[in-house]
Formats: sequence, C-alpha cells, structure tokens
Amino acid sequence: MASNLLNHQIDDILESVLEDASGDVYMVNPSRDAIEEFIAVATALEGSLPSVHMLADERTLKAVMDDFIVASNAADLISEGALALHTLEEAPENSLLVTEDRVIAVVHAGDRVGGLVTDDGSFVEDTYETYADRWEDAPAYNLRTPPITDVRETLSDEISPEAEDDFTAILNSLETARGDGDGLDEVTISLLVAAKNEALLYDISKWGEDVGIASKATFSRTKTKLEDMGLIDTEKVPIDVGRPRLRLKIGDDRLREADNGQLATVAQSILN
Repeated sequence: MASNLLNHQIDDILESVLEDASGDVYMVNPSRDAIEEFIAVATALEGSLPSVHMLADERTLKAVMDDFIVASNAADLISEGALALHTLEEAPENSLLVTEDRVIAVVHAGDRVGGLVTDDGSFVEDTYETYADRWEDAPAYNLRTPPITDVRETLSDEISPEAEDDFTAILNSLETARGDGDGLDEVTISLLVAAKNEALLYDISKWGEDVGIASKATFSRTKTKLEDMGLIDTEKVPIDVGRPRLRLKIGDDRLREADNGQLATVAQSILN
C-alpha cells in the first residue's frame, strides 16, 4: 500500500497526481469542486502535463462549465491535449484518480479530504483497464466555450491590445463569470470592455461570434439591456455605404471612474 494522502485539500491531491503521473490519467466521477480545482491546478502548473481523461456526470460538467472562467481554461487544456471530457452514464460510488502506477479513492469527510492510495500491481492494472474500456464506450462531452488563449489573442488583434488587457483584468478580478448574480457573464464583460475602449458594436459582436463566445444577436440583446440600464451609451458613426454603425461608450460615471479591478464590482452592483 502506497502512502495515503490524508489531511490534504483536493488541490493538493490533484497536484500530486499531475506532477507524478506519466501516461494517461483517468479522473472518474469527480465532484463539482474537484473539476474546478483540477482545472485551476492544471492551468497553473508549469511544464508538460499528463493527458487527463475525465469521466464525469453530465449535469455536473454542465453546471461547472456554465462558468466562462472555468470553461475557457478547460478549453485551453483540451486544445493542448492535456484534457478530454466524456460523460458517465453509471457513476461508481467513489471518486477515483487512476494512473498506470496507482489508484486513489478521493474521500470527503466534512471539510477534510483524503486520498486513499493503492499501488498493488494487479489491482491497479485491472482498474486502469476497466476505466480505459469505459472511456472508449462513453460519449464525449461537447464543450462549446472557446479557449481563453484564443479569446485573448483575437481580442487583441481585432479590437486592441488595450481591450485585451481590460478583459483579462476584469476576469482576474472575478471569482466566477456566470451572469447569474454571482458574476458577470462573458458577453457583458466583452461589451463593457468595448465601451471602455469605445469600440464599435459591429466589431465586438463580430469578434464574439467568430471566436465562439456568443452570436451577434446575443451581443445585440445584451447591449440593449446594458444601454437601458445606463451602463453603456452608443453614438452613431457614419459609414460610406449602409446604415451608420454604433460606437459603444461607458454611460455611467461610476463605471467611468472605476479602474479595471473595480469595474466588475461596480457593474454588478448596478445590475443587481
């Protein structure tokens, strides 16, 4: 029996596994917190990562991935080949981490988390093969959120480097980006950034649709809501052919005076 990982936080256990593992890792039936912590740990780790095959409950995955911050970082890991997502139809009783060398059962006891470890050769081999087979049979989870690296690079190229700096600063000031009262959603953040940098609605909505954040129609509806609430203003910009386009501007003095670290907090207070 290998050393158990007791009196640890889930992120400590995950970091230990990611740093020690070689080859594929199966993360089976993780909790919502474990999925969020895994993505945070994997995103922060430097150097190469093992390929993590996450077998998770579909409803749990959807609830976690409704947060743009988590989902866009997960998409980055997927694009790097460090993560793949499949859904479980029948979940085991425990949450498991399975590598080629050991099996760890993750046990929650109140506010404590333990990793019960075995490195028994035949047991590890059988468990690994079992979940490799289940992985092959399990349906893939379709994560539609774009990778955060693509979001930042294209925003810098298509709007401005300053807009990308503002976008990143706002995300860094938030714990979650769901738009459900706990955080601003990604469309609202994009429009606030565009208004702060006086970009055209056409440009920010085209960028958002092209990169995969949301449709132009969603950007337009959200713009109307923010304009009705006084957070942003618009002014018409004539063009050579066709209808004038709208330039976005900050509409509330409280937002105009806020720095990037405060912009999200002020916007949330107005929206709520």
